[in-house]
Amino acid sequence: MSKAPPVPEGDRITVCEVGPRDGFQNEKVFIPTTRKIGIVNALFASGLRHMQVTSFVSPRAVPQLADAEEVLAGIDRPEGAHVTALVPNLRGAERAAACALDAVHTVVSASETHNLKNVNRPIERSLSEFEDVIGTLKAAGIAVEGGIATAFGCPFEGVVPAAQVGRIARRYQELGADSVSLGDTTGMATPLTVRAAIRAIREAAPGLDIHLHFHNTRGVGLACVMTGLSEGVTHYDAAVGGLGGCPFAAGATGNICTEDLVYLLQESGYETGVELEKLIDAARLTQDVIGRSLPGQVIKAGPRLKRHDPELTVKAAG
Repeated sequence: MSKAPPVPEGDRITVCEVGPRDGFQNEKVFIPTTRKIGIVNALFASGLRHMQVTSFVSPRAVPQLADAEEVLAGIDRPEGAHVTALVPNLRGAERAAACALDAVHTVVSASETHNLKNVNRPIERSLSEFEDVIGTLKAAGIAVEGGIATAFGCPFEGVVPAAQVGRIARRYQELGADSVSLGDTTGMATPLTVRAAIRAIREAAPGLDIHLHFHNTRGVGLACVMTGLSEGVTHYDAAVGGLGGCPFAAGATGNICTEDLVYLLQESGYETGVELEKLIDAARLTQDVIGRSLPGQVIKAGPRLKRHDPELTVKAAG
């Protein structure tokens, strides 16, 4: 399997915020469109420039994202913004093509059972249907990121062979996708499975850009990021506050947290273009809108060198 050199310290790492899509889709109480727009704008204000803002799914299936067009029309796009959305099928692609998008994310599972649960289709049928989806998006000048869910393991089938991930990546490349994103749908990724999947893709689909989308279900999401960096991957998804999860997979919890990821990258010597304090402010805004404490750590502790007034700190007794 092919190995690339590690990402050198000092390089720019792309952090793609997926909370407004992958996080919000799981919220039971509808978030008003204006509040969604406010959160997106606050995230952009922190310096983030890549964001998956919404999804063109059926409003009956995911009522939370029924306002996709309104959200996209209402956000403030800073210079250099790269705005994306998820589409499940041709109807979603047609809706996306009518909006101002830079890229669209499709998704197929590497596990047959999960693909049937997620989109009610076998893998081969999903990939065949993406030919028209990708054609529609390309005709509109929109790039395509081919997503592979359960890329590191399936809660129904267990092990997902790296060769299967490579095969799907090659099909995406043949269909015209610009990149492929490996989704850790239920937090089953480990450094070993991440390394194997990346190398399998480089063997099967040379030159295809690889993105990584980790969940933190078992607490090793950021360790998997470090493995990705050691394998030369420079693009990572994350969700503000650690929002997220998959409604079609038992035990799934949130994505790796954007603030925690940015903190890790910056403290490891990488550039992100993000102001961490402003990102924490955006996370607190999100927490207020959602109405509960979010699982991110940096939102609670702040940056490493945050100063505290010793006069306001409790003294030890005795």
